[in-house]
Amino acid sequence: MSESTGLRARKKERTRDAIGDAAVTLFLERGFDHVSVNDVAAAAEVSKPTLFRYFPTKEDLVLHRFADHQGEAARVVRDRESGIEPVTALHQHFRAGLDRYDPVTGLSDHPEVVAFHRMVFATPSLAARLTRYQIEDEEALAEALGAGIRARLLAAQVLAVQRVLARTNWQKIADGRTAREVHPEAVSDAGEAFDRLR
Repeated sequence: MSESTGLRARKKERTRDAIGDAAVTLFLERGFDHVSVNDVAAAAEVSKPTLFRYFPTKEDLVLHRFADHQGEAARVVRDRESGIEPVTALHQHFRAGLDRYDPVTGLSDHPEVVAFHRMVFATPSLAARLTRYQIEDEEALAEALGAGIRARLLAAQVLAVQRVLARTNWQKIADGRTAREVHPEAVSDAGEAFDRLR
């Protein structure tokens, strides 16, 4: 029984990945506004109702890559080692992402990643949907930090700092620099930003 459940879960994950990959490929080739949901369903070889079971909106077809990081800051705070302050744990996590050239830090010069970020930042409906994800992340982080206005303010500040750092890194790369060239500045900027949060 559990093996059957595991197979179903893996099949669902493969279907979700296939739909998401087909969508991003089409959107990058033709532009977000020039691709319909029907186009994506056809490319992924699924029906439109199946597509909407996995992705409730057209914007979610793009932003699922951000959604995969949903709640990450809250998890970092909850799972930190004893004696480590929340902001220190979040800084260490962001720094590790920079060292891995994780696209979520903006420090990736892979052409598809640069084009993906350009599409998200230049498409109003995508930027608006991304804001919704960020608000949900902020609420989860505030809950992990504790109760009250102080936790809510710190959560908002941390996520704003991460967003600004990532966007700054991406812009430098979009302007023609390599991720390796930007890395030392990105590390320094993150250090200064998280020091100010402390």
